Amino acid sequence: MRRAVKLYAPCYYKKFTCVADRCRHSCCIGWEIDVDEDTLERYRALPADCGKEILQSIDTEDCPHFRLTKGERCPHLDGRGLCKIILSLGEDFLCDICREHPRFYHVTSRAMEVGIGMSCEEASRLILTEEAYWDFCEIGDVDGENDLSEFDACALRHAIYACLSETALPYGERLKRLRKEYGVTPSRYSDSAWRELLSSLEYLDGEHRALFGCYSSAAKVSCGQEIWLERALAYFIFRHCSDACDKESFRASLGLALFFERLFASMIETQGECTLSDAVILARILSEELEYSEENTEAIKSFFLN
Repeated sequence: MRRAVKLYAPCYYKKFTCVADRCRHSCCIGWEIDVDEDTLERYRALPADCGKEILQSIDTEDCPHFRLTKGERCPHLDGRGLCKIILSLGEDFLCDICREHPRFYHVTSRAMEVGIGMSCEEASRLILTEEAYWDFCEIGDVDGENDLSEFDACALRHAIYACLSETALPYGERLKRLRKEYGVTPSRYSDSAWRELLSSLEYLDGEHRALFGCYSSAAKVSCGQEIWLERALAYFIFRHCSDACDKESFRASLGLALFFERLFASMIETQGECTLSDAVILARILSEELEYSEENTEAIKSFFLN
């Protein structure tokens, strides 16, 4: 039965806002943008003088979506990088995917949680600069349901965060402790096997296949850069482990998170003099290519399943 349940989020979530025309990698370019049925009906109900252009831009065959223009741009993105629908009608007239991106939701044993995905550059910047990634706060109620299973993934996540944030230990030692305690490690297979897997995946941008070819389980970064890895790993765990329904799925999801951390470390190491701005871009690419493809994430998680 669906009812009002509490909605929680990492506290940094409340700091997020779209930077619109200041974004260097607009989510309005290069993505097919589906239009949900409720929003489509709202467009159809608009007066002809303002609804005609919107309706003519939508392909209603199969799943309704906006027809992208030259350069794979949303037809409602103006020359300044701003949304013409927001400018003329307001955010209430955005379709679900535009209004929600880069948010994601999952159901836990406690309630429901929402986060922001690193495929968005501004979200990536917040995640990599947020100190208290372990702090969650209640942000309201939402229509949904609780996961009534006895397995409590959030309790395990809390324990992992306690270990991960134990700064008295070197970062590498914290990773070793997590791998040992939960019986999962990206180095279970050879680096060449992981690179072969990465090469076999599907990519939005083919050039990223070569970028991910730098993977090394032994990648090392400077002490100042390790904090980016810690915060990124905390995000990967939050996103992929929190809704696990049993011990085995949790372990596979944790393996995925640890693998992403090692890949991110490898990308930073290969970059050389990597600035925070560089790291934000690398995190966005990793998230966009791997996290947002269920086929890719499942292929990686399969390496961690018994």
